[in-house]
Amino acid sequence: MPPRRQWAKPKKGTVGRLIKTLWKNYKFELIISFVALVLSILTNLSGSVFAGLITRVLSRAIEESKNAWTDSFPMTVLVVRDVPVSLTILIVALIIIYSIGVLCSWTWTRTMAIVCQKYLNIFRIEMFSHMQKLPIKFFDTHLNGQIMSLYTNDIDTIRQFVSQALPNLVATGLTIIGCIFVMLSRSVWMTLVVLFGTFLMMINTKVIGGRASKYYVAQQKTLGRVEGNIEESITGLKVIKVFTHEEESFEGFEQVNNELCKNSTIANIHGNIMGPINGNIGNLVYVLIVVLACILYINKDNGAQNLLLTGFEPITSESFYGDLLVTFLMLSRMFSNNVNNFSQNIMFVVMGTAGASRCFDLLDEQCEADNGYVTLVNIKKHDDGTFEETSEKTRYYAWKHPHQADGSITYTELKGDIVLENVDFSYTGEKLVLKNVSVYANPGQQIALVGATGAGKTTITNLINRFYDIADGKIRYDGININKIKKDDLRHSLAVILQDVNLFTGTVMENIRYGLLDATDEEVYEAAKIANAYDFIMRLPQGFNTMLSASGDNLSQGQRQLISIARAAVADAPVMILDEATSSIDTRTERLVQKGMDQLMKGRTTFVIAHRLSTIQNADYILVLDKGEIIERGNHESLMEQKGYYYQLYTGAFELE
Repeated sequence: MPPRRQWAKPKKGTVGRLIKTLWKNYKFELIISFVALVLSILTNLSGSVFAGLITRVLSRAIEESKNAWTDSFPMTVLVVRDVPVSLTILIVALIIIYSIGVLCSWTWTRTMAIVCQKYLNIFRIEMFSHMQKLPIKFFDTHLNGQIMSLYTNDIDTIRQFVSQALPNLVATGLTIIGCIFVMLSRSVWMTLVVLFGTFLMMINTKVIGGRASKYYVAQQKTLGRVEGNIEESITGLKVIKVFTHEEESFEGFEQVNNELCKNSTIANIHGNIMGPINGNIGNLVYVLIVVLACILYINKDNGAQNLLLTGFEPITSESFYGDLLVTFLMLSRMFSNNVNNFSQNIMFVVMGTAGASRCFDLLDEQCEADNGYVTLVNIKKHDDGTFEETSEKTRYYAWKHPHQADGSITYTELKGDIVLENVDFSYTGEKLVLKNVSVYANPGQQIALVGATGAGKTTITNLINRFYDIADGKIRYDGININKIKKDDLRHSLAVILQDVNLFTGTVMENIRYGLLDATDEEVYEAAKIANAYDFIMRLPQGFNTMLSASGDNLSQGQRQLISIARAAVADAPVMILDEATSSIDTRTERLVQKGMDQLMKGRTTFVIAHRLSTIQNADYILVLDKGEIIERGNHESLMEQKGYYYQLYTGAFELE
């Protein structure tokens, strides 16, 4: 088994790749969202200007009517007798502007929410589709929990990036630019105060945000490890309890969980304090603007008004407070809030980049290579022994071999003749797992593989399936190099029964039919009878229509194995691989299954991996492996006569580990 690998660090260009795929699939929606976003920003900026104008007009109206007094109230109140028409127009215009802003905000947020969910839906489908094309090596070198984390935690960070961070960054960026232009048109000196505050915010964001980014990335990576640990603990919970390994299991979980806690704590401390610090800097800027405005107003008669680049007439008491100060304070508040929001969204960008990078790592994994061109076709046999290709389901097959030299096609009947010649193999490219292994399996023969754990028994069957490709030597199937056979066609000719049974959520009928999707009900019933599973299935509440869970909790281990054997029986493949197929079945059930197995293996080439040597006494050949090499070969009688390693195993002098 190859060693486990960790996900790589986030790659450069991940954000650009995300945006590129978004633009490619949702160009129209993004344009609409961007236009609505720009209009929403313009309405906010315009609202600030109009609020200043309203204050200015209202100030003038109050000034004109300041001599109008009324005795209707106990307190002296200043009354505006005649509200100017311009004020009404400005208020109506402001209502219209903000209404347009609300509509635009609703449009772009709704559009981005729809785009985000559609994008994630496509993203998950693409990931799952690509994952199914990956070689077995990928799943052998990555924990299941880490892979599952991609579809949950990392996809969620992409959701935050697409639906929140990306549009908010664009919105805050445009708002900041707009605010700067408007503020410069009102007062250069006040704008410099705001820019000074912005500089302090940028330093804070770089220092504190940089540390937060580092630990947010570490948090996502550690989260995948935690999920992997939990998934393994749940899967092996019975084993943990049987061996009272709870404390050690807890310690392993506690270690990775503490690491997650550490990374998350540091990331959130820095991420959470960055916003308040920037907010207080904004408040400081707000106060400085008021102080500066008061200083300029007090010194207006000394030429201070020339420092205020307004577009209006010379400053007076009313126009100053009625226009410039109110407008600028609103703009400065808007500016500082958006700078703060920008820094906060940077964190979502970092997390989204880390999550997207791992998802793209999965998508960038090389698919299982398949350069084969020999295919498996149905044939119709004639009485004279010849056959021809047919589109009918005949249950007879041949290898269709197109020759590239002259374009001719030859057919080789599928018989199950498998030969391994001087095969070397290594999982990592360093240490050889198989050394100079040669196996000859004639059609219909039963080949048993015996040896200690790690001797290379399962590796041989993995090579026949082409889950891995050999480093040296050749493997031939009916005289054809298996590298020339398409992998799907090769595996269609093989039926595998594993020690660990995998059932799927569905009925018993559907689980058995998994071996041959177009099998009829009668063929499923017959396969169940061959595996001696028919009787117990009929005793289930709904018989073959009984629903099973993925874990198969409503079945015993032996019953699950019987269904697995029935699944192989319905496939009716000429070559069968049994990897400890009866190890989980009790002695009584084993006798029933063995009868079905004998019938199932009749006329088929069969590779049997067994620790229980009593089950392989009738094998045509027994291959004894040790440290990746075949040290003995022969049938049961000849090996017993040799009184070698097999003899010692059978008589109990040695025990398989």
